Amino acid sequence: MPVAPDASTLAAARDALAAADPALARAHEQTPVFEWRLRPGGFEGLFRMIVEQQVSVAAAASIWKRVCDGLGEMTPQALLARDGETLRSFGLSGQKAKYGREIALAQVEGRIDLAHMQTLDDAAAIAALTAIKGVGKWTAETYLMFCEGRTDVFPGGDVALQEAMRWADRAELRPNEKQAYVRAEPWRPHRGVAAHLLWGWYGGVKRGEIVLDNPA
Repeated sequence: MPVAPDASTLAAARDALAAADPALARAHEQTPVFEWRLRPGGFEGLFRMIVEQQVSVAAAASIWKRVCDGLGEMTPQALLARDGETLRSFGLSGQKAKYGREIALAQVEGRIDLAHMQTLDDAAAIAALTAIKGVGKWTAETYLMFCEGRTDVFPGGDVALQEAMRWADRAELRPNEKQAYVRAEPWRPHRGVAAHLLWGWYGGVKRGEIVLDNPA
């Protein structure tokens, strides 16, 4: 069963990141203590991440409730027992219904074992997840962070992270995905904690709780 890093582990990782990189030291100084956002994993966790993409928080919650009520039990078998029209009646787009079926098929056919992903290292786990049609790299990386508590996974394609990295480096341009991965290399083995820190900083700024000092 995945366990989220505790407060002392997060505090030590944040201190190490701030000591290693002055750019993160600024974010660390301005960002309050946060908890690791661990969510249920397995088939349910991965399917829910697909369902929630590209819709508002409120819409995602509403659709997910309809999906759960409609399936009765959140298992690959229950999903595969419904046709595409039925899945769409729960509020899923045709594409998300298709991707849900792909995840369910991968699980029941043994192409992936979402209940025991901890046996794979980060790179192998990302490769296994992205081998499923509809599961991109960002989805795989955030699944491993939020559903398995992995602390050295960094979703370089995340636009909010890229913007926070721009602030941290006082850069004129936001890094692209490739540049973001390269920039995050010095943050090993705490890249997931760095991502949480940058997200927390970004959110605080956007909510008006944190004022950037000398932003680019």
